[in-house]
Amino acid sequence: MFGDMMGMLGKLKETQEKVKATKERLNTVIVDEQSPDNLLKVSITANRTIKSIELDDSLLEDKEQLEDYLILTLNKAIEKATTINENELAAVAKEGMPNIPGMDSFLK
Repeated sequence: MFGDMMGMLGKLKETQEKVKATKERLNTVIVDEQSPDNLLKVSITANRTIKSIELDDSLLEDKEQLEDYLILTLNKAIEKATTINENELAAVAKEGMPNIPGMDSFLK
């Protein structure tokens, strides 16, 4: 019984380390998004840290348009980054879970 418990604790620690390494790696995964007319481009990491914003000078003439572009484009980039982040971390977590019959249905 204690052997199983120690094995599970070891597996949990290993999984925690893999999750930490995955989070660090996701800092290097860059998601690029742009407005439909390419006047605004943003780059963020899969951990949702903004890395760059490039905008066409014409957007500086209309504050409201610029704000709208920023909101729409950043939200699209954040959505993509969140999907990547969640999928990567879920894969690592699932890999580290003990094999308990019936648990697969909860991890989908």
